[in-house]
Amino acid sequence: MSVPVIEVKKLSKNFTYHKKPEGLAGTFKALFRRETLIKEAVRDVSFTIDQGEFIGFVGPNGAGKTTTLKMLSGILYPTAGSVRVAGFDPARRQDEFKRKISIVMGQKSLVWPTLPAIETFNLLQKMYEVPDDVYRARLKQLAELMEVQDLLQIQVRKLSLGQRMKCELIAALLHDPQILFLDEPTIGLDVVSQKKIRSFLRQHNEAYGTTIILTSHNMDDVQGLCRRLIIINEGRLGYDGSIERIIAEHSQDKTVKVIFNKRTAAEDLAKVGQVIRHNPYEAEIAIPSEAVAERISALLAGFPVKDINITAVTLEEVIADIFSSGKKT
Repeated sequence: MSVPVIEVKKLSKNFTYHKKPEGLAGTFKALFRRETLIKEAVRDVSFTIDQGEFIGFVGPNGAGKTTTLKMLSGILYPTAGSVRVAGFDPARRQDEFKRKISIVMGQKSLVWPTLPAIETFNLLQKMYEVPDDVYRARLKQLAELMEVQDLLQIQVRKLSLGQRMKCELIAALLHDPQILFLDEPTIGLDVVSQKKIRSFLRQHNEAYGTTIILTSHNMDDVQGLCRRLIIINEGRLGYDGSIERIIAEHSQDKTVKVIFNKRTAAEDLAKVGQVIRHNPYEAEIAIPSEAVAERISALLAGFPVKDINITAVTLEEVIADIFSSGKKT
């Protein structure tokens, strides 16, 4: 039985803030009496993660994802509950703990923008006390995998966004952390850069068994990399399980897109399933998953079908439905 590398029990985080009425009168009133409010960013969250897992940690804006990652990495102190990461209490920020983890935030930089990336890498080597031979070999390998060997001597601010993110990941992995926290690592990147980042992360996880927790609004990132999904919404845990299971639970229908040789009527197609979109020569129909074979046979037998395409619901559609409806699963 494996021992979890991350254990979170009834974790909560509250933020205190003040409300001030508008205008000059409101400013004077606030000098003597301010209305204090409490925001429950994370509420009673519990989960465990084993070594080597690649976890998708998703939720809408303000759900508590980044706050949770900051508590797991020791940047924030919990209001209540307990956290153990690699056997340490993150809030104590012990040097040995900091060597075990790394965190990459898509909107904050690990590398100095006014210096070449190699200068940041050399500094990180000294900070983490990585032996020279190990450092050189690891940097060479990471730079080759990221295809940035020729960019290390260039000022970071002169690199493209995709190139900078590659340097961010190299900086995060130079000390060979056991656990990597990724907060929106592909935000703002083009499709090609996103694919290269995903490919690198997949290879690194498989080769080194690094535990990776990924937050992202890009469901291609999550579905392409993660086997397990943790959903947090309004600070509470909404789902913890496989991606396949959540899609199966929420994909009661399949979408059938049909092109016809001749004109068709929407009322006739209603016998096959729910008509989502229709014009005389094309239609999009929702059919219950358990009845697909029977309904498709009826469609082919009863209508002048030229082309047909059957698609299952995507993870992005499932997540959007959960967030918009407030469903729990």
